[in-house]
Amino acid sequence: MNIRNVVTLFTLVLATVASINAHAQDSRIYIDGRSATDANVPPYSGAVLIGDTLYLAGSIGLDENLEVPDDPADEARNVLNAIKRSVEAAGMTMDDIVSVQVFCSDVAHYQAFNDVYRTFFTQEYPARAFIGVGTLLFDARFEVQGIAVKR
Repeated sequence: MNIRNVVTLFTLVLATVASINAHAQDSRIYIDGRSATDANVPPYSGAVLIGDTLYLAGSIGLDENLEVPDDPADEARNVLNAIKRSVEAAGMTMDDIVSVQVFCSDVAHYQAFNDVYRTFFTQEYPARAFIGVGTLLFDARFEVQGIAVKR
């Protein structure tokens, strides 16, 4: 990881912590919420809404058979549709997203992802990091997480 990526990640962490602290007194609304009392579900919630800020968990783009599609563009569309469902469940739109992190198992898929990504926004694009990583869960190509703030 180069220094630029470290600085970007550190800045995002600081902004997230500051935002969480600013909203500490607000109630939390869980989108696809999961509880520690249920051992039969993955140990995370899909998103958490605090005030006007939505924190989106990482999502991958499995198809209806819970498999990675053969086409990277189909996988990108699936993962962005999952993000869109969470954002809309919180009463927001994709244009409310302010920050996105894309983790990609092979940066050769950068253009395929971008071609699909562009179709999900109608206004300014969010700040974004596209990070090349090793193997993702289920051998996915993409995992996307983000933060949205209601306009």
